[in-house]
Amino acid sequence: MGTAVELTSANFESTVAGDGLVLVDFWAAWCGPCRAFAPVFEKVASAHPDATFGKVDTEAEQAIAAEFGIQSIPTLMIFRDGILLYNQAGALPEHALSDLVDKAKALDMDAVRAEIDAQST
Repeated sequence: MGTAVELTSANFESTVAGDGLVLVDFWAAWCGPCRAFAPVFEKVASAHPDATFGKVDTEAEQAIAAEFGIQSIPTLMIFRDGILLYNQAGALPEHALSDLVDKAKALDMDAVRAEIDAQST
Protein backbone atom coordinates (compact mmCIF):
# COMPACT_ATOMS: atom_id res chain seq x y z
CA MET A 1 0.00 0.00 0.00
CA GLY A 2 2.67 2.50 1.00
CA THR A 3 0.46 5.31 2.25
CA ALA A 4 -2.19 5.47 4.91
CA VAL A 5 -5.80 4.88 3.91
CA GLU A 6 -8.80 6.54 5.48
CA LEU A 7 -10.82 4.08 7.52
CA THR A 8 -14.54 4.68 7.96
CA SER A 9 -17.48 2.69 9.27
CA ALA A 10 -17.84 1.36 5.71
CA ASN A 11 -14.37 -0.26 5.51
CA PHE A 12 -12.98 -0.45 9.05
CA GLU A 13 -14.24 -3.91 10.02
CA SER A 14 -13.29 -5.56 6.72
CA THR A 15 -9.84 -3.95 6.85
CA VAL A 16 -8.85 -4.94 10.39
CA ALA A 17 -10.52 -8.38 10.25
CA GLY A 18 -8.59 -9.43 7.15
CA ASP A 19 -5.33 -11.31 6.83
CA GLY A 20 -2.04 -9.52 7.25
CA LEU A 21 -0.79 -6.62 9.31
CA VAL A 22 -2.97 -3.53 9.85
CA LEU A 23 -1.90 -0.46 11.82
CA VAL A 24 -4.62 2.00 12.79
CA ASP A 25 -3.96 5.58 13.85
CA PHE A 26 -6.90 7.18 15.70
CA TRP A 27 -6.53 10.96 15.30
CA ALA A 28 -8.36 14.29 14.97
CA ALA A 29 -7.53 17.48 13.08
CA TRP A 30 -7.55 19.61 16.26
CA CYS A 31 -4.98 17.33 18.00
CA GLY A 32 -1.45 18.75 17.89
CA PRO A 33 0.31 15.46 18.77
CA CYS A 34 -1.79 13.73 16.08
CA ARG A 35 -0.61 16.20 13.46
CA ALA A 36 2.99 15.72 14.63
CA PHE A 37 2.64 11.91 14.44
CA ALA A 38 1.05 11.89 10.95
CA PRO A 39 4.32 12.30 8.96
CA VAL A 40 5.98 9.57 11.06
CA PHE A 41 3.04 7.24 10.40
CA GLU A 42 3.20 7.99 6.65
CA LYS A 43 6.98 7.51 6.51
CA VAL A 44 6.83 4.12 8.24
CA ALA A 45 3.86 3.19 5.99
CA SER A 46 5.97 3.85 2.89
CA ALA A 47 8.76 1.66 4.33
CA HIS A 48 6.34 -1.25 4.88
CA PRO A 49 4.25 -1.62 1.71
CA ASP A 50 3.27 -5.16 2.76
CA ALA A 51 1.26 -3.81 5.71
CA THR A 52 -1.92 -1.73 5.70
CA PHE A 53 -1.74 1.62 7.47
CA GLY A 54 -5.11 3.17 8.19
CA LYS A 55 -6.27 6.36 9.85
CA VAL A 56 -9.52 6.90 11.72
CA ASP A 57 -10.67 10.50 12.13
CA THR A 58 -12.27 10.26 15.57
CA GLU A 59 -14.42 13.33 14.88
CA ALA A 60 -15.93 11.89 11.68
CA GLU A 61 -16.03 8.29 12.92
CA GLN A 62 -17.24 8.66 16.50
CA ALA A 63 -18.91 5.22 16.48
CA ILE A 64 -15.59 3.46 15.76
CA ALA A 65 -13.80 5.52 18.40
CA ALA A 66 -16.53 4.66 20.92
CA GLU A 67 -16.45 0.96 20.01
CA PHE A 68 -12.74 0.82 20.82
CA GLY A 69 -12.98 3.06 23.88
CA ILE A 70 -10.64 5.72 22.49
CA GLN A 71 -10.14 8.26 25.26
CA SER A 72 -6.97 10.01 24.16
CA ILE A 73 -5.41 10.53 20.79
CA PRO A 74 -3.34 9.70 18.96
CA THR A 75 -3.99 6.05 19.74
CA LEU A 76 -2.25 3.35 17.75
CA MET A 77 -3.66 -0.14 17.31
CA ILE A 78 -2.01 -3.01 15.50
CA PHE A 79 -4.00 -5.95 14.19
CA ARG A 80 -2.62 -9.05 12.52
CA ASP A 81 -4.92 -11.61 10.92
CA GLY A 82 -7.83 -9.91 12.68
CA ILE A 83 -6.28 -10.14 16.17
CA LEU A 84 -5.58 -6.97 18.17
CA LEU A 85 -1.90 -7.12 19.18
CA TYR A 86 -1.21 -3.57 20.33
CA ASN A 87 -3.34 -0.73 21.69
CA GLN A 88 -1.55 2.31 23.10
CA ALA A 89 -2.24 6.02 23.27
CA GLY A 90 0.51 8.49 22.43
CA ALA A 91 2.67 9.40 19.47
CA LEU A 92 5.72 7.27 18.81
CA PRO A 93 9.07 8.25 17.32
CA GLU A 94 9.84 6.71 13.93
CA HIS A 95 12.29 4.08 15.22
CA ALA A 96 9.81 2.85 17.85
CA LEU A 97 7.00 2.55 15.30
CA SER A 98 9.30 0.68 12.88
CA ASP A 99 10.34 -1.68 15.69
CA LEU A 100 6.68 -2.37 16.52
CA VAL A 101 5.93 -3.21 12.88
CA ASP A 102 8.92 -5.56 12.71
CA LYS A 103 7.92 -7.29 15.96
CA ALA A 104 4.31 -7.71 14.79
CA LYS A 105 5.54 -9.21 11.51
CA ALA A 106 7.82 -11.63 13.36
CA LEU A 107 5.13 -13.00 15.70
CA ASP A 108 4.16 -16.65 15.43
CA MET A 109 0.43 -16.17 14.96
CA ASP A 110 -0.32 -19.86 15.61
CA ALA A 111 1.21 -19.38 19.07
CA VAL A 112 -0.79 -16.17 19.57
CA ARG A 113 -4.04 -17.94 18.62
CA ALA A 114 -3.19 -20.86 20.93
CA GLU A 115 -2.59 -18.41 23.79
CA ILE A 116 -5.92 -16.69 23.14
CA ASP A 117 -7.69 -20.08 23.04
CA ALA A 118 -6.03 -21.04 26.34
CA GLN A 119 -7.19 -17.81 27.98
CA SER A 120 -10.77 -18.23 26.82
CA THR A 121 -11.25 -21.68 28.38
